[in-house]
Amino acid sequence: MRVCVVGGTGNISTSIVRLLLEGGHEVTLFNRGKRGAAPAGVKLIRGDLKARAAFEAAIQAQRFDAAVHMICYDAEDARSALRAFRGVKHLVYCSTVCAYGVQYDWLPVTEDHPLRPITDYGRNKAAADRIYLEAHYGQGFPVTIIRPSSTFGPTWFMLRQIAWEAGWVDRVRKGKPIALCGDGRALHQWLYVDDAAPAFVFALGRDRCIGQVYNMMKSEFGTWADYHRAAMKVIGREVEMVGVPLETILAAKAPNTGICREIFSHNVIYSPARLMRDVPEFRPRLSLEESLARVYEAMQRENRIPDSDKEDWEDRLIAAQRKVGELKLS
Repeated sequence: MRVCVVGGTGNISTSIVRLLLEGGHEVTLFNRGKRGAAPAGVKLIRGDLKARAAFEAAIQAQRFDAAVHMICYDAEDARSALRAFRGVKHLVYCSTVCAYGVQYDWLPVTEDHPLRPITDYGRNKAAADRIYLEAHYGQGFPVTIIRPSSTFGPTWFMLRQIAWEAGWVDRVRKGKPIALCGDGRALHQWLYVDDAAPAFVFALGRDRCIGQVYNMMKSEFGTWADYHRAAMKVIGREVEMVGVPLETILAAKAPNTGICREIFSHNVIYSPARLMRDVPEFRPRLSLEESLARVYEAMQRENRIPDSDKEDWEDRLIAAQRKVGELKLS
């Protein structure tokens, strides 16, 4: 098939493009071209999605068979994509589990769960989902919606629970303690990008996938304490994990902790059973430890591990928590 990938150089889409090429598809990327040249054998159309008319005209001129849309973030992006890709046989769109929010009626969360997003990102993605589904049920537009949970790879960094930052890796290397949220027992699911790619690639062209919404993650889940222990094994050093209540983390104004408040402090467990039923090629194989090892190797090779000595917020947070632990009621 002649497949357009909107994006194609990001966290998940790099693996998608590689798998498409391995399958013999003719691949074209549409993006701003800010992450270097397209891979060998891939055509690049440079452009900005926000320049709606130009984007739509460029896509229409190519007459693609199918598309994978990785950078659709709101309802207007979705409406533009519907115009751009009118006539394609199939569009697979990357949404997010953030559309569900964190107030669950049942666990694991299935695709028929009510959407109660609590962030702008989740609300905008949910709005885009609605646009695509309305187009499918109203005009027969051939769309599939995939909602990933935490999906990471070498273009990112080793995640952590309490903040969106990578300096904690250096803390572990230097033997410094690290902070967890609460007791670190919040449940989560992690998926490596190479294991995610088959969900997108092998859904393409499958009639049974059209009009469907799929959760995409491993069936297995674990605690954030488990995750950090696996990361320590990869890094090669074990350090103390100090539990700090979420309220304390937020009151201390520790940087980049929105991800913890919004997602990582909650039990977030989703079911990928529908995806595994309809796309049997989606069978995640990499262990958490092996996945983390690949990311750690890339971070070291590319010198992307920040010097933790340049930041003291975590030391101050841990010291304050230890003082609380020393209090005695008279």
